[in-house]
Amino acid sequence: MHLMKMIDKEVKAGTAPHHFFPFNEYIEIYPEGGILMVVKRSASIVLIVAALLVFVAGIASAQLIGTVKDVEQPVGSTGKVDWTTGVITAVGIGAPPAQPANSAQARAMAERAAQVVAYRNLLEAVKGVRVDSTTLVENFMVTSDVIRTEVSGIIQGAMIMDKKYMSDGSVEVTVGMKLTGALADALLPKGPQTPPTGLTGTLAPATPGQLYTGLIVDARGLGVRPAMAPKILNEDGKEVYGSAWISREYAVREGMVGYLKDPVAAQTNPRVTDKPLMVKAIKASGDARVDTVITNADAAMLHNAAQNLSMLEKCRVIILVD
Repeated sequence: MHLMKMIDKEVKAGTAPHHFFPFNEYIEIYPEGGILMVVKRSASIVLIVAALLVFVAGIASAQLIGTVKDVEQPVGSTGKVDWTTGVITAVGIGAPPAQPANSAQARAMAERAAQVVAYRNLLEAVKGVRVDSTTLVENFMVTSDVIRTEVSGIIQGAMIMDKKYMSDGSVEVTVGMKLTGALADALLPKGPQTPPTGLTGTLAPATPGQLYTGLIVDARGLGVRPAMAPKILNEDGKEVYGSAWISREYAVREGMVGYLKDPVAAQTNPRVTDKPLMVKAIKASGDARVDTVITNADAAMLHNAAQNLSMLEKCRVIILVD
């Protein structure tokens, strides 16, 4: 509201953007990363730009609050993925111009430079995120023009999460986005996936009536690495949990799995609700060490009832890692 009053005051004073007044005094109003920018060639309106950036940054921080940094992985030059909350961030640093008109202009231009670098670093970080045991996001972007365009557009909508102002006049901006939602929708398989046949025939018989509300796989000590679409296999290499067993709608919204370190926190996590099945993984599978292997007996216990398969369909799975 205060910002709108400031802009209205500019209009009444005859200093509104060039849509109403002479072009040579103004630079266009344009969207950048979801932010409406208003830039006047004279220094006074730079204050409005700075206020708008701070305002939007405050909203973004509120929306992405709650990052616990339990399972955190570096990606790219300045990026980090918090796999517990599914948030990826990157940092950019911008310096003020050598001869600014005043301090307000110097700060605004440093912020803008930092934001540009942060978005570039975020793209680099997202490219390094592992989707499954064989594929990085970058691999999808190289092989598909559609995915490359979608991912680039999603990154431009990332949120400004934090700003730091340095004593030398430079600014550090942190931008972030969720791995779920639009990004997952662009990357996860879109066609119907067929569960493997003959799975139960290879498994030890399970006791009827054992129903669970979620699955916790304890993969600590195995060097398992987080990914957007991991698989859980049995000892015969058959897929016990993965893209063939899930509802794509749930996977896009919630992520296929959650990652934690603390088994107590996992057992009380709303993702798996009140009666999860906890099993111990016996090894990591593949060179990327993304997929986990559980015993045939545990796999049979998991697949012994339709309600358990419904739980898997809703992605109520947590993997414990180091």
